[in-house]
Amino acid sequence: MSTPQKAETVEIPQANSRGRVIVASLIGTTVEFYDFYVYATAAVLVFPSLFFPNAEGSIALLASFAIFGVAFIARPLGSIVFGHFGDKVGRKGTLVASLLTMGIATFLIGCLPTALVPGWTVWAPALLVVFRFAQGLALGGEWSGAALLATENAPAGKRAIYGTFPQLGAPIGFILANGIFLALSLGLTTEQFTAWGWRIPFLLSAVMVIVGLYVRLKLVETPAFQKVIDQGEVSKLPVGRVFKTSWRPLILGTFVMLATYVLFYLMTTFTLSYGTAPATIEAAKAKAVAAGKPMSADAIASWVPGLGYTRNEFLVMLIVGVVFFGIFTLVSGPLAEKFGRRKTLLWVTGGIIAFGLLFVPLLGGGLVGVMALLIVGFTLMGLTFGPMGALLPELFPTNVRYTGSAISYNMASILGAAVAPFIAVALWQAANGSPILVGVYLSVMAVLTLVALLIMKETRDLDYNSNVS
Repeated sequence: MSTPQKAETVEIPQANSRGRVIVASLIGTTVEFYDFYVYATAAVLVFPSLFFPNAEGSIALLASFAIFGVAFIARPLGSIVFGHFGDKVGRKGTLVASLLTMGIATFLIGCLPTALVPGWTVWAPALLVVFRFAQGLALGGEWSGAALLATENAPAGKRAIYGTFPQLGAPIGFILANGIFLALSLGLTTEQFTAWGWRIPFLLSAVMVIVGLYVRLKLVETPAFQKVIDQGEVSKLPVGRVFKTSWRPLILGTFVMLATYVLFYLMTTFTLSYGTAPATIEAAKAKAVAAGKPMSADAIASWVPGLGYTRNEFLVMLIVGVVFFGIFTLVSGPLAEKFGRRKTLLWVTGGIIAFGLLFVPLLGGGLVGVMALLIVGFTLMGLTFGPMGALLPELFPTNVRYTGSAISYNMASILGAAVAPFIAVALWQAANGSPILVGVYLSVMAVLTLVALLIMKETRDLDYNSNVS
C-alpha cells in the first residue's frame, strides 16, 4: 500500500492592490505637502510678527522666508539618508519613517511658544529652525519613495499615469491646508487667530499621519525592489554608486525639475505676499498702526506696493487656481504616456517661458487678470509636475533609483524653491513694486529646464524593472 503524498504548497507572492498603491502613494504626499503648505502659509500670514517681533515690514517677512528655506537645505540630506535605506532596506519601511518624521516635526511647531513669550525671544525662532529642518529632511525622502511605490507597481504602459497619484498629493495638500486656514480666519477674530488659531492646522496633521501610517504599514515591497533583492544586486552604498554610475542623470534630473519648482513657489508663496500687500502707502501705514507697529522712516522708504487684497480673498483665489493644478496633474499622465515624457514637457516648458513674460499685464488686469494668472499658472504647474513622478525615477537603475531620483528632486528644490521666494521679494523691491522682474526670473529658469530636456533622451520605453547599475 503506497503512502499518500502530501500536496505541495506553492507560495504565491503578495502584491499591492491598485487601490492600496493609489491610496498609500497619495495619502503620504498629501500629508507631506499639507504640512509644508501649512508652514508656507503661516510664514506669510503670522510668523513674521510672532517669531520676529522686533523686525519691521519686509525684514520680518524675509526672515520668515529664510527659515522657510532651511527645509530646502535639509532636503538633499534627507534624500541621501532616506534614499540609502530605500535602496538598501526597501521602499515600505523608509516611507513609514519619512511620514512619521514629518508628522512629529509639524505637530511640535504647533506646540512651540512664540518669541513674544518672555524668555523665548531667541529659543522660539531657533527651535522653529530645528523643526523646519526636520520637515525638510522628511520631505527629502518622501516624494521619491511615493513615486517609486506608484511606478514600480504600475502595469505596463501606465507608469506616467500611476506616477501622477503621488503628484496629486500636492494640490490636495494645498487645498486642505489653506482651506483650514481660511475657515479659521473666518471663524476667529484676528486676535484669536494670531494668539492660538494658527496652531490648529499644525496640530491637525497628527490625524492624517495616523491614517497614512495605517495604510503604509499594510504594504508589501514593490516587485522591482524585490527583484533586486532576489538577484543579490542591493547596493551597499547607494549614494556612492549613483554618483559613480549615474552622475549625468543626476544633473539632468535636477535641471529638468528646476522650472517646476520655481513656478510652484512663485504661484503659492510669492503671489500670496504680493496679492495681500497694501496697494498704497496710506493703507500700509494704517495696517501697521492697526498691528501696533507704526512704520519707521526706513520701512516707509523701502515700502513697495502690492495688490491690496485681504488675506481671505486671496486664499479663496489661490484655492480656485489649485483646483486647476489638480485637474491638469491628472491630465498630464495620459499625455506623457501618449506623446512621451520629453515631448510633453518640452511643450509645457515653452508655455512657462511665455507665461513668465505675462506677469505684468495679468497682475495689472484687476480681478480678472489676477485670476487668469492663477488659473494659467496652476494649469502649467499640473502639466509640468505630473510627469515628474515617472520621469525622474526612470532616469535611474532600480538599485539606486530611490537615491538618484530623491537627490535630483531635492537639489532642484534648492536651486528652484529654496531661493525663489527670497529672490522674488528682492526683485519685487528692485522694480519698485512691479512684478516684471519676477516674471523674467521664471522665464530664465524655464529656459534652463528647456535646455536639459533637449539634452536628455526619452524614458518611456526603457526596461524599468530589470536595469541595475
